[in-house]
Amino acid sequence: MQNRLYILLGWFFLVLGGIGVFLPVFPTTPFLILALALFSKSSPRFHQMLLNNPRFGPVLQQWEEERTLARKTKYKAIALIVLAFTISIALLYYYLIVQVILVVLAIVLIRFIWNIKE
Repeated sequence: MQNRLYILLGWFFLVLGGIGVFLPVFPTTPFLILALALFSKSSPRFHQMLLNNPRFGPVLQQWEEERTLARKTKYKAIALIVLAFTISIALLYYYLIVQVILVVLAIVLIRFIWNIKE
C-alpha cells in the first residue's frame, strides 16, 4: 500500500513539475527532485525513467549523487525567475500587494537557488 502511495505521489509531483515548465511562477526542479525521491523508494523503473530523461536527467543525476547544481543551471534558473517574475509584476501593475508578494517570493527563490552548493 505504501509503495503505491509513493508511486502515486511521484507521478503527482512529476505532473506538477511538467506544469512548471510552462507556468513561470511554478517551480519545476523541486517537484522533479521530490518525484525522483519518491520513485527511488517505490519504483526503480520510474526512477530510472527520470534519471534517463534527456532534458532533466543530468541535473537530477547530479542532485542525487552530490546534492549540488551546476553553476550554469543555477544561472539559468535565476534568469528564468527574474524574467518570469518581471513579466508577472508588469502584467499586474494595478495590484500593488500582489507585486510586493511576487518580489518577496522571487527574492526567496533566488536566495534558495543561490545557496545550493555547486
